[in-house]
Amino acid sequence: MNKTAKTARADTTPRDDAAPNVTFIPGAVQKLKRRRRSRSWLWLPVVLAVAGAGYYGWTRYGEEPATAAMVTDVVTRGDIENSVTAVGTLDAVKSVDAGAQVSGQLKALHVEIGDKVTQDQLVAEIDPATIENRIEIDQAELANLQAQLISKKAQLVLKQANIDRQRNLVETKSVAQSTLDQAIADLAAAEADVNAIEAQIRKQQATLAGDKVDLGYTKIYAPMTGTIVANPAKEGQTLNANQTTPTIVTIADLSTMTVKAQVSEADVTRLKVGMEAYFTLLGQPGKRFVGKLRQIQPMPDTANNVVLYYALFDVPNPDGELMMSMSAQVFFVQAAAKDVLIVPSAALSHPAKGTGEAAGQGSGRRDGQGNGQAGGARGEGRKAQVTVVTASGALETRDVEVGIRNRVSAEIRSGLKEGEKIVVSTGAGNNGNARDGRSQRGMRMPPMF
Repeated sequence: MNKTAKTARADTTPRDDAAPNVTFIPGAVQKLKRRRRSRSWLWLPVVLAVAGAGYYGWTRYGEEPATAAMVTDVVTRGDIENSVTAVGTLDAVKSVDAGAQVSGQLKALHVEIGDKVTQDQLVAEIDPATIENRIEIDQAELANLQAQLISKKAQLVLKQANIDRQRNLVETKSVAQSTLDQAIADLAAAEADVNAIEAQIRKQQATLAGDKVDLGYTKIYAPMTGTIVANPAKEGQTLNANQTTPTIVTIADLSTMTVKAQVSEADVTRLKVGMEAYFTLLGQPGKRFVGKLRQIQPMPDTANNVVLYYALFDVPNPDGELMMSMSAQVFFVQAAAKDVLIVPSAALSHPAKGTGEAAGQGSGRRDGQGNGQAGGARGEGRKAQVTVVTASGALETRDVEVGIRNRVSAEIRSGLKEGEKIVVSTGAGNNGNARDGRSQRGMRMPPMF
């Protein structure tokens, strides 16, 4: 037993040269490694959130490089014209008011608005009773004067015979000379009475003729062939022609219409009598009615400090589709060409003097970007430059000869071929701004945390 105790004490006595008393527990070491790994994974979502917020802010609010936007078009073949535009109204080339020249009641009206009439056709009648009574009185007065004339002529014959008799008596010394002188005076008075009656007869005849003319005026005939466009007077209405001439109907010749266009003072100097003109209607914008400029009225119409001159031209109207007071969009053609090469006017540029080719590419002035022409032929026959997109996609500047030009298109006489692609306009734009259209200076990026 003592031996056993000694052995136990010997075993428990520490030894300097023995290994340290360290106990390894495998389960505890693995648990520490797992705790460290789980803590490192906690930072990964934070890093991803920061990166995502930074990318969003950069794409949303950051400055992006400017990219060039280029608009192109193709050289086509078509028609082009250079014209002065105006607004006008339609009117009949000839119209007349048929009125009453005598007073009275409108007894009958034989036509209505829209009826076609021929010259000398009866259109209205005025009650002739009053004028017929005047004619009857005139005829009676004339008959009375004619009877008086017969009596005066008989007295004249008697006075003439008395003179002859008194002259014979004087020669035989049967009567005094004074008796002959009295007979001569009586003959002269008789001749004067005859002349006075004849004058009264002529006056009465003129009065009778005038009343007969007035009787003819009670029937109103069409003065020309045309269409009834207005009838201010109504049947049964009393007309007073003593002060003004009352209009019964208005007749217009609608076979030819006149366009009365209002042209501004800035464009009227570009018009020439005889130049081609046409107009379109609101209901028929695709149909042209062609004519020749007939007249430019010298007296303008001024309204609200705007000076407008009237330019007139006529167009035929065989089918009657044109009516009075229609509104028309008028075009006075200065120059026109058909089946020619056409490009947009904005594609043309004129290089500054002395800059050469480089001016056409950079510093040249491009048409349609400010100094647009007011429908004129500015630049016609001049040289210009266009930028052509080649088949490989490269840009090439070419010199071209410009023909007829207007605000929209231009004729190319040389330098281009049909089907070639040209640059109409170029410009720099910000993609971010083009995307949302909201470019605001000084906008701060919102906090990401």
